[in-house]
Amino acid sequence: MRSATLWSRPVTAVRPAAARTSRPASRTACRTAPTGAPYAEAVIDLAAIAHNTEVLAAHARGALLAVVKADGFGHGAVPVARTALAAGASWLGVTSVREALELRAAGITAPVLSWLHLPDEDFAPALRAGIDLSVSSPEHLAAIAACAERTGVTARVHLKVDTGLRRGGVVPADWPALTVRARDLERAGLLAVRGLWSHLVDADRPGRHTAAQVREFEQAVRCARQAGLRPELRHLANSAACLSAPQTHYELVRAGLGVYGIEPVPGRDHGLRPAMTLRARAATARPVAAGEGVSYGHEYTAPADGTLLLVPVGFADGVPRAAGGRARMWVAGSRRPVAGRIAMDQCVLDAGAAEVGIGEEVLVFGPGDRGEPTAAEWAQWAGTNPHEVLTGIGARVTRRYLPAAARTARPAEQNEHQNRNRNQGNEGERCA
Repeated sequence: MRSATLWSRPVTAVRPAAARTSRPASRTACRTAPTGAPYAEAVIDLAAIAHNTEVLAAHARGALLAVVKADGFGHGAVPVARTALAAGASWLGVTSVREALELRAAGITAPVLSWLHLPDEDFAPALRAGIDLSVSSPEHLAAIAACAERTGVTARVHLKVDTGLRRGGVVPADWPALTVRARDLERAGLLAVRGLWSHLVDADRPGRHTAAQVREFEQAVRCARQAGLRPELRHLANSAACLSAPQTHYELVRAGLGVYGIEPVPGRDHGLRPAMTLRARAATARPVAAGEGVSYGHEYTAPADGTLLLVPVGFADGVPRAAGGRARMWVAGSRRPVAGRIAMDQCVLDAGAAEVGIGEEVLVFGPGDRGEPTAAEWAQWAGTNPHEVLTGIGARVTRRYLPAAARTARPAEQNEHQNRNRNQGNEGERCA
């Protein structure tokens, strides 16, 4: 049973008057937020997206493809796509045809590559919308060609070879026959093989597998050329390789995580800026006494008298439950511990001796400028990667966009297909 002392404390005086300190005006203002203001929001800094795109484009030896799958890593695919294209990207990459068509429906006409499909999918909408499609098996090649024949629209495809990831892509044993078949379908007018590509195993740790994958990829390119294919694009590099492994660049570089401001190479700082800030307003503020347990299972015990804030975001909103017991949030000018388990819709923050109240701004994560945690730190606390943290921020969390500075869109042809003949390889070598 709770002590009578706890419940008798005035709600509006969660700390003794003698212990209070002056409050900055900005924190006071957050208590008086306009009626109807969202209880939680993800603030997306499009200027950061633009900056990161420019950094990546400056490193890339070829054109830059901005990956906007999973609703732009939770940031919003359409605003991110428009910002990235204005800042130097000339291609966009998505997982599904549905994602690609959403970009087209928003009026985006830049080249888009979609790479994860089932062979029984209806590719007709993609062909009519001018979406490039990845081919990962003989079955996919046959299905796309059949759709092209039915619709009368030549399919633009990128053939993906598995160079060691063993996840997606044509297995090496099938590659020679597939490239021959692709050339036959080109001659028939059903396909245009626009690219050859693969996916790196661990480009954030240069030297472990990257060199071997480059050799496998170049052998696959030679094999395709022996079959008569002359694709204009080769692409292998991701964000980490864009910044650290120039030998993987070729004519196109695919950047995902880096666009959103997460440094992809551990221990290196390339000046990228996190674009998402997750913030919430405290739903309740209540006193807690030293030694009292908090939240499910009382796994957290208050170390001292203080104030608990109820933060109205939980694992249904993308705040990782696995981070409970380690996570921190920023409130009233300092990092404070999440008290106990993170629940589906809410979590509790131990604000300690700070004078805080209902409506208090809580920063779950952000760029770190004020000392708040970053998405990368949340990933460490949860034992996952930043991709999962960013893409997990759910639809219940309102998105608000801070505009990028005005930029003049750079035409795709300004930086597309740079150094097209780089690393052409020996076309006379036989397929392996």
